[in-house]
Amino acid sequence: MLRIEDQSIRLCDRMPRRSFMQIGGLAMGGLSLPQILKAQEESGKRSSHKAVIMIFLAGGPPHQDMFDLKPDAPDEIRGEFKPINTNVPGIQISELMPRVAGMMDKFSIIRSLVGAEGRHDSFECCTGHHFRSAQPQGGWPSVGSAISKVKGPVHPTVPAYIDLSHTMAHNPWNIKGSGFLGLEHAPFRPDGDVMQNMTLNSISNSRLNERASLLNNLDRFRRVSETKLTDGTYDGYTKQALEVLSSSRLVEALNLENEDPQVRARYGKDDPKVLKYPLDMGYQAIMSRFLLARRAVEAGARCVTCSFAHFDWHGNNFGHARSVIPLLDQGVAALVEDLHERGMDKDVTVLVWGEFGRTPKINKNAGRDHWPRVHAALMAGGGMRTGQVIGSTNRLGEEAVDRPVHMQEVFATLYHNLGIDVASTTIEDNNGRPQYLIDEQTPIRELV
Repeated sequence: MLRIEDQSIRLCDRMPRRSFMQIGGLAMGGLSLPQILKAQEESGKRSSHKAVIMIFLAGGPPHQDMFDLKPDAPDEIRGEFKPINTNVPGIQISELMPRVAGMMDKFSIIRSLVGAEGRHDSFECCTGHHFRSAQPQGGWPSVGSAISKVKGPVHPTVPAYIDLSHTMAHNPWNIKGSGFLGLEHAPFRPDGDVMQNMTLNSISNSRLNERASLLNNLDRFRRVSETKLTDGTYDGYTKQALEVLSSSRLVEALNLENEDPQVRARYGKDDPKVLKYPLDMGYQAIMSRFLLARRAVEAGARCVTCSFAHFDWHGNNFGHARSVIPLLDQGVAALVEDLHERGMDKDVTVLVWGEFGRTPKINKNAGRDHWPRVHAALMAGGGMRTGQVIGSTNRLGEEAVDRPVHMQEVFATLYHNLGIDVASTTIEDNNGRPQYLIDEQTPIRELV
């Protein structure tokens, strides 16, 4: 067994980091990596590499200050920001999003999104189902887990579902897992500590940064492993696990040192303190996560999720917006531009949204409160028809008045773009009952 010793730093799940990297017990929700690889292989699913990248804006982003400005509304509604023209005639968005505005032809905005449950929770954005509704035993799986189950892995050394999010202090905001599908379809989470281990910067405490020592130890381990694989000591899934940890596509994908510096610069600098949230709260705006999402998809991931910053602005809405929204604008624009330049825009669907919208009326603390009656989403790629706005709200941004789009229609669209027929595809729950992926089985007609 390969064991990579490191500093004994406790992770959020109380597991010491130096016990993490063991081939036979690599923690991915409790199963060893060989078990996961075997389970994925047994699914027998192979298809073209379509993928989804979902950016979750925890807290509920203010649609009136981003995608649906109301410049003619009264002062207590319209806020401080002005709409600007985009490169698509007739479409305007916030002045805080000039990069997206300059390439609006590559995006579509849904301004009339309905069906939000109103909870500060990622559950609905991850699964498409209401948390309070009856659930099968084990709970509904997230979209990434469902995709993992239905499609299987693209490459045997790359998990189908990868979550790049920070662990957030408000636990319900954390990206959801596999529900009744079990741990073999849980998201792989290469967080900061795991990333250090995965890139194998060290073998022991005394040789933290000596690459020569690292390579010598790995070469020695590989020779021993190859002997054991030859004599039958290790099975094929353990071999794949070794490849994931020592020479896999995933390790290379998550190493940004391999990226073109000019491309990397386009996404912006990482500054964990830029938003001034305590780091242990997990509300950072880490720009490189957008780039990592693209690289993970290129390596073979079918679904990548990532949370970004924090949008629960009951006070100082406009001050927070000036800090956060331009960063989101840069990251999303860089990601979509990158996908187009690499010819991935027809295969990779990008979705940016939060769990609900914010009140049209500005409160006494210059904030906006919770508003589940309507909100907005931004979509790109996936071979969809872009350069358009779908739906509209009334003059105060209170409710959808034209073409309400249910959140489940968004999920039906994601599955459609992946080549999954939600009208006929089912997955078995823990009781052996077939469950449809989503109740609403009609994709957004304007997009597909």
